[in-house]
Amino acid sequence: MRCPECGHEEDKVVDSRPSQDGRAVRRRRECLKCEKRFTTYEYVEHQQITVLKSGGRRERFDRTKIEQGVKLACNKRPVGTEKIKSIVDGIEAEISSRSKPEIKAEEIGEMVMERLRPIDEIAYVRFASVYRKFQDKEEFLKEIKKLLE
Repeated sequence: MRCPECGHEEDKVVDSRPSQDGRAVRRRRECLKCEKRFTTYEYVEHQQITVLKSGGRRERFDRTKIEQGVKLACNKRPVGTEKIKSIVDGIEAEISSRSKPEIKAEEIGEMVMERLRPIDEIAYVRFASVYRKFQDKEEFLKEIKKLLE
């Protein structure tokens, strides 16, 4: 593992423990050169999942993209980091449990919105506005009206 501080490739594991309900291993490492400590996570590599984008392009599934989108939607909202990780973990588990190696990006977006709505309605509307590419205020109002029903 390369040190994020100095780039040195030798380190020692200081602490190791299960994380994310046993689906990952969290390791605290210490660089042998600069002695900085950093954290790494190890995950079981599941079946390679391909995301079908709206333009027909295919790309490898990347959980960090989902996590970044959810974090952005939850910015300055009372949604903790653990809750965000829980949302992303749930989506990743659902996708991994499917028998198909491909999933549409739209399905992933719907999964995010389904999980965000009961947690924080403002974060839900923020995510929906980007995901559904609202073009004007009427589309935005239509989504808010659905929330109020």
